[in-house]
Amino acid sequence: MKNAIILGSGNEGKIKEFRSILGTGSITLFSWKDFDCPFSVREDGASFWENAFRKASLTAQITGSVSVADDSGLEVDYLNGRPGIFSARYAGAHATDQENNDKLLRELEGVPFTKRGARFVCAIVIFSPEGKWERVEGECRGIITENQQGSQGFGYDPIFLVPELGKTFAELSAEEKNRISHRARAIEKLRPLLTKYVS
Repeated sequence: MKNAIILGSGNEGKIKEFRSILGTGSITLFSWKDFDCPFSVREDGASFWENAFRKASLTAQITGSVSVADDSGLEVDYLNGRPGIFSARYAGAHATDQENNDKLLRELEGVPFTKRGARFVCAIVIFSPEGKWERVEGECRGIITENQQGSQGFGYDPIFLVPELGKTFAELSAEEKNRISHRARAIEKLRPLLTKYVS
């Protein structure tokens, strides 16, 4: 498809953020939800970018179009980087966002504010049907709160506080989050690469 990129994801929150940050412009962004195809990837890579690579390469192979995919997650300093690549399934294979948040807060119970540092990481891979690919990464530092705050966003957003704003990701407007988030920073690095892959 001319001037089209396929996002290797079926996650509604992620699709919405990609579309919002990239804007409309001359490129049309589709996702797994726009295809009647069996997309299934084992996200058991050793890093965020390995998982992103698997999703992007599979999507390009199935659709025959330039594809992008990300893998992202939360790394907590006190927990030696956990949940990391297991962020989406931290409380179990089919855990909800609430269950993941509850588990993380339990593990940090009693830990002082000064030791609750964390970072959100996002790795993005762009992959062409010919096998050409590149990767970029973005991150956002923050602090894990003791209680959930806010109702926007998804995932760990209600417990990830951005100190300079005094708000969690879940308390930010979409516009605010899309200026400073790990995904926004990675997508901004991706943007200049798009013209190399899409005419």
